[in-house]
Amino acid sequence: MAMLVTGGTRSGKSLFAEQLAMRLGKKGIYIATSRIWDEEMAERVNKHQQSRSSGVFEWNTVEEPLDLAKLLAQQAQAAAAMASAGEQPPIVLVDCLTLWLTNVLMAAEEQAGQPGKEADEQLHRQTETLIEAIAAYPYPLVLVTNEVGAGIVPAYPMGRKFRDEAGRLNQRVAAVCDKVFLVTAGIPIELKAAAFRWEQL
Repeated sequence: MAMLVTGGTRSGKSLFAEQLAMRLGKKGIYIATSRIWDEEMAERVNKHQQSRSSGVFEWNTVEEPLDLAKLLAQQAQAAAAMASAGEQPPIVLVDCLTLWLTNVLMAAEEQAGQPGKEADEQLHRQTETLIEAIAAYPYPLVLVTNEVGAGIVPAYPMGRKFRDEAGRLNQRVAAVCDKVFLVTAGIPIELKAAAFRWEQL
């Protein structure tokens, strides 16, 4: 069962996602997609790791900035082996999809040499592979993402491209998730339960 947690910056979405994971199991695998570019980012990562290690819930942190689909497939196999042995598989939490998108977008354009059709095709292939891995994951999976389209239009092309791709990615992931939570000011709302349906007209 896949669950998506979305919200703006400092909305409380990551904390809610961790609390959700801790309600679903006894231990978890924390897949971190961030890359450490500078000292400020390193300090953020360190604070996150310390906050996870201070509780009674056991987290195993795995860093994967690019090949998230492959890692989810591997984890699904490991979880299946544990389940067949009578053990409860760990809850998997991915934080976050928009950082993964940033990494893939930059890698695709770097590999292609420039923005354009080739980079776009590579990005879309990796997105499609990730969507398939999420849809196929048979155990509890919590995914964190950011809502980036509610602010001003970015002034530069790469910013606008990222905003658009993030919106498309969130829609695709939400479609294959069983539950979608929007967190605003620390308050979560389950969107699919409250969603409008055309048959209601």
